[in-house]
Amino acid sequence: MPERPFQAFRWKTMKKTSSPFIIVKRSKIHGTGVFAAKFIPEDTRIIEYVGDKVTKKESERRGQLCFEDSLNNKELGAVYMFILNKRYDIDGNVPYNTAKYINHSCGKNCYTDVIKGKIWIIAERDIEAGEELSYNYSYDLDNYEDHPCRCGSEDCVGYIVSEEQWANLKRRLKRAAKSSKATENEA
Repeated sequence: MPERPFQAFRWKTMKKTSSPFIIVKRSKIHGTGVFAAKFIPEDTRIIEYVGDKVTKKESERRGQLCFEDSLNNKELGAVYMFILNKRYDIDGNVPYNTAKYINHSCGKNCYTDVIKGKIWIIAERDIEAGEELSYNYSYDLDNYEDHPCRCGSEDCVGYIVSEEQWANLKRRLKRAAKSSKATENEA
């Protein structure tokens, strides 16, 4: 985890974010997850994604440090950066951000939206009590190999990429499989 001594005091005084709709516990998808404590109707704002507001440059620096740390410890999430707008991101890798434990899933039941400068996790459909909350992290197709998906949903494409890029990902995977098979046949 990146060093942030200038924020240590503030973090100790911050109360963890909470919501009457959630409980946090061990996840089958990855590490810790967030689950519905009770029925959540479609379009409900469940919890705000909070953290340090940082410039894009600082976001890149912190994100790289977190990613490098995650390579040595598979239980860590890689990066908790969330795009806020064109100038700033939110670094959710802070102890008071409960929403950072919501896992990615290709078969998501939530989506995210920036409303009046705040990032919200919102129910995409009705969610039953006990269901794990998830949304698509929408990573870029670049370096998709660095982000394998473990969601286990019927819709899983194998990597954490935005739905808009699933068709491109499937074409890349198909080409890679053909290339690999051709190489095996030559050997």
